[in-house]
Amino acid sequence: MITRGNVYRPEQLEGFIIEDRNEWIGLVTFIIKDNEMEVPSLDSLREGQGIGTKLLKAVIEDARARRCKRVFLITTNDNLNALGFYQKRGFELVTIYRGAINKSRKRKPSIPLIGMNNIPLRDEIELEINL
Repeated sequence: MITRGNVYRPEQLEGFIIEDRNEWIGLVTFIIKDNEMEVPSLDSLREGQGIGTKLLKAVIEDARARRCKRVFLITTNDNLNALGFYQKRGFELVTIYRGAINKSRKRKPSIPLIGMNNIPLRDEIELEINL
């Protein structure tokens, strides 16, 4: 994964999983720097069952326990579902990094030009929740 020029390998990050009968059905990863927790990935394999919400709550609780000032994440301009999901859970839009995806394509050329919802994929959007 690439966000803001940083390369993340989820298997090398801390995180939480949710299992159902030894099957992973949800995963969230995070990294802490300078009293801030970044969430590079949040994945639910069963949408609409509260898995993503549970994982996000676990991350926020962990960030509070570690005395982080905020939890933040980056998503792309085409990811309308993620933008809605995070805002409904208290996250606020903070910054738009215009053209950030174009820069990431230089490191990862396989990033498509057109993203979800047939929207040109070009910007990164940062969302945060202050603790």
